[in-house]
Amino acid sequence: MRDFHQPRRSPAIAGEAMAATSHPLATLTAIEVLRAGGNAVDAAIAASALLCVVEPQMTGVGGDCFVLYSPQAGAPKALNGSGRAPAEATVSWYAERGFKEIPARSPHAVTVPGAVDAWTVLHAEYGSKDWAELLQPAIRLAETGMRLTPRVAFDFAFAHAQFEHDADATKVLKPDGKLPGVGDTLTFPALAETLQRIAEHGRKGFYEGPVAQDIVRKLTALGGLHTLDDLAAQRTEWCTPISTDYRGHGVFECPPNGQGLAALMMLRVLAGYELGEGKLSDADRIHLLAETAKAAYAERDTVFGDPRLVKVPVERLLSEDWARDVRTGIRMDRAGLSSALEFAEHKHTVYLCIVDRDHNCVSFINSLFDEFGTGIMAPGSGVLLHSRGKIFRTTPGHPNAIAPGKRPLHTIIPGMLMKDGRAVMPFGVMGGHYQANGHAHYLSQILDRGMDPQAAAEEPRSFAIGGVLQLERGVSDAVAAELARRGHTVVRPEKPLGGAQAIRIDHATGTLTGGSDPRKDGMALGY
Repeated sequence: MRDFHQPRRSPAIAGEAMAATSHPLATLTAIEVLRAGGNAVDAAIAASALLCVVEPQMTGVGGDCFVLYSPQAGAPKALNGSGRAPAEATVSWYAERGFKEIPARSPHAVTVPGAVDAWTVLHAEYGSKDWAELLQPAIRLAETGMRLTPRVAFDFAFAHAQFEHDADATKVLKPDGKLPGVGDTLTFPALAETLQRIAEHGRKGFYEGPVAQDIVRKLTALGGLHTLDDLAAQRTEWCTPISTDYRGHGVFECPPNGQGLAALMMLRVLAGYELGEGKLSDADRIHLLAETAKAAYAERDTVFGDPRLVKVPVERLLSEDWARDVRTGIRMDRAGLSSALEFAEHKHTVYLCIVDRDHNCVSFINSLFDEFGTGIMAPGSGVLLHSRGKIFRTTPGHPNAIAPGKRPLHTIIPGMLMKDGRAVMPFGVMGGHYQANGHAHYLSQILDRGMDPQAAAEEPRSFAIGGVLQLERGVSDAVAAELARRGHTVVRPEKPLGGAQAIRIDHATGTLTGGSDPRKDGMALGY
């Protein structure tokens, strides 16, 4: 039970169905779909489409999507909705032209958007309500206008330079040359038309016809290599999740090209320590998480890639031998060396989860990668294009080297907690590279320290990456000083680390307990 003297939020409690998203309107939309007879998949699609309107800095139809779906009984199924590089995007093309990296605000950072195809594949397999009906809330809001909530306004103020290089995006996102603030309204008439095309024609409404032509025309005008054939060829894939055991539970993640493997690797290491409440100091917990992250992320940055083109040693990295070797190298009194982050930092995504009346569970994540993606908007369709391709390398032979039709390493990772063959908690932690670290930290708060999903989301966060240890302001100065004494280079990040959503299921009582991160504007609601 939380301390009611403290200004924190109680978890959401319900007995039939629940939704947790990063925006109040998206949560409300999901609940309305559920109460109208829709299932978890229906609610997730409707909420995700709405988030593309109300959180345009974080997500959009021009981005990518990953899903873990767990039916009432049985193992989760993974859906990989990541986009591919254009057919002409060879590593030699970039090397010959002197590209040391893929510029974040360029057409070369745009892989074919995979989100819409993922939505349609998921709906075709498991949806129950009419496809077009699910997109109507997003269409109406794009037409009539959405009002900026505090976190959305904060992101606009923080990252507006990300889109101001593009006149088409600036015209929509900064109308009349004025940056919108809290309570101001933005309308997206072109995006509304695009969503209506998708509602009427499914994936063809996006990957063929006027929308696809508009996207390709914009990208090729900027020097991109994209063709209409590249968009038409985009296909989502069902795949087998990867998993590990932690504290008597199965933790499931999407396999590479996502970084969920790194989260599982961290949990394998942490499983060898006593992390229950009162067992370690705050400084010890942060130090241990940091040292574990260094080892997992070093492997991520050197061996992860698209498994269709790269052999990722999943079995070795999830072995007890690997975890034991990492533990052997950790000293509790001294920080180990940390390699520089190979990939540019970012913290921008939306995550949502749904549990329906039959306890079908959806763990769902949709992203533009950077805030506002590349900042490039196709003007006729209103599609803001993501920057996922910037994480490709231009070094021949690198596991993540760009190649025709290849999918880049992805940071967005939905999670699913299982016990006794049933899902007990869809969960996710937004925040770019932070996400693998965030999954390990979040689960430890719940399974080691006994917190509910809301309390776990409110805990102060830390992240060791790129040679520094980021500490949110919720970590005390005394703890920060102790970590610095151990050799960590401590910094206070300007923005908070990530944002979590989760819904825990007590199958014995039928109780649903939900949490939504205070670092965002959202909430968990149930009935």
